[in-house]
Amino acid sequence: MQSTVIAPSILSANFARLGEEVDNVLAAGADWVHFDVMDNHYVPNLTIGPLVCEALRKHGVTAPIDVHLMVEPVDRIIPDFASAGASMISFHPEASRHVHRSIQLIKGAGCQAGLVLNPATPVEVLDYVLEDLDMVLLMSVNPGFGGQSFIPSALEKLRAVRAMIDARAPHVRLEIDGGVKVDNIAGIAAAGADTFVAGSAIFNAGDYADVIGRMKAAVAGVR
Repeated sequence: MQSTVIAPSILSANFARLGEEVDNVLAAGADWVHFDVMDNHYVPNLTIGPLVCEALRKHGVTAPIDVHLMVEPVDRIIPDFASAGASMISFHPEASRHVHRSIQLIKGAGCQAGLVLNPATPVEVLDYVLEDLDMVLLMSVNPGFGGQSFIPSALEKLRAVRAMIDARAPHVRLEIDGGVKVDNIAGIAAAGADTFVAGSAIFNAGDYADVIGRMKAAVAGVR
């Protein structure tokens, strides 16, 4: 299994001072920066675009930027995020007419590629593309808004995808996004996740380092 990664979602950060927020959360022990990109079309919300990614790179952020595209169609925006400094770009199969082509577009642009499964998306969508991916992201909430509660059935899905990855593509990371908190992250890790997106649980806390430290300790206790 891959090393543990904590990826705070900047959706929950203070956008009036985003550069400072990202600096602070990385200094507190975060590993990646998670971008939630929503288009008010695929999901009922509107968030940020490539300019914000580019601005953080110009600000001096060198950590991996993990871009989760909740947009439809996806292919038009992939090159923009790649040139803006994204490290990983993940998308939903429902938002692409040709999933394999979109994966190759991401890789051709020099980024790692991820596929995102909504709570009701079957794991079989991975059958013919798993080996081409660098990451699978399982949503443990329905995409569109931060601060939602973890959907328990995601644990069974994590175990199923972990088995697929271990058997066929051990290089692939398994990321979870939605309702991840200090008090449930151990169970999520035990089900097979190695990469954890957390938004409000980190950015709504007074002490980022304390929360991230407790998350990593909880994961270490079951891995």
